[in-house]
Order: sequence, then C-alpha cells, then structure tokens
Amino acid sequence: MTAGALRLIANLAGFQLGWLACVLGGSLVGLAVAGGILMAHLRWQARPGEWRWLVGFAGLGLTVDGGLVLAGGFTFPEGAQLAPLPLWLWLLWPLFATLLHHSLAWLWRRPWLAAAGGATGAPLSYYAGARLADVTLAPWLLTAEALVWATLCLWLSHRLGDRARLPGRA
Repeated sequence: MTAGALRLIANLAGFQLGWLACVLGGSLVGLAVAGGILMAHLRWQARPGEWRWLVGFAGLGLTVDGGLVLAGGFTFPEGAQLAPLPLWLWLLWPLFATLLHHSLAWLWRRPWLAAAGGATGAPLSYYAGARLADVTLAPWLLTAEALVWATLCLWLSHRLGDRARLPGRA
C-alpha cells in the first residue's frame, strides 16, 4: 500500500472516529476527540491554507444547522445543547472539511455525483446520528438537509473540481 493510500485511509478513519465520538460521546468527548483529529490533520495532512476551509465550514455549520435548530428541525435531549446548537453537532462541520482536499478530492470533478452524494449521504448521516444521539428530527428536516448538501456539494465541485488532484498525481 502506498503512502498516499495510507494518508487517505487515515483521513477517512479520522473523520469516522470524530463522527462517532461526537454523536455517541456528546459535546465533551466530541470536543476532545474532534479537537485532536483537527489538530493532527492541520499538523500532518493539511495543505497550506487549508485551515481556512475548516474555519469556513465551522461558520457554515453554525449558520446552517443553527438556523435549522432555530426553525425547529432538531429536538435535543434536555441540557444537551448550547445556543443555538450542541457543540458535538457543530464539530461535525470542520471534521467534514478535513475530507475536502483529500479523501473526497476525486468527487469534485463529478458535479452531479457530488450533488447526489450530498443529497443522500448527508440526510443518512443526520438520520443515523439522530438515532444514536436520541435527537428528534422534524419531518421536513431530512429533505432540507438533502437540498442544502446537494447545493453545497455542487458548489464544492465548481470551486474545487479544477484543482482536485488524484492521490499520487501532481
């Protein structure tokens, strides 16, 4: 196995570990694990300036999921959230951003596949996370997330598609 393939596997494994820690462990465990993953990513894997994507997605997550919380899309267990959304849910956004230039780089050259992946993968992730974290979702929320993520992934294809590099290529 090549070093590039190992880096992609580490990138995916880091995201999955962070997702599970956030969803199953809540805000304190999520902060510790996701914080470590984000620092390790920035130290050993990130491209120059990639920290901007992590910060941008943190802001985007606060806006998107925070707005959906305020609209009544999520109902969290008592005491599980800081206004407007729980830290663990917010941390998933910069964790996702660690995949953009690495494990998902190939996807941005395929805009309609990216949109389809966003429209299906994100709602499935929200649904699974809600089931594991005892969060109630409004009936309309998964449709809203599908639209948000399909649009976001189309935008990412437009923004990153020309610059996406396949592993091992210059």
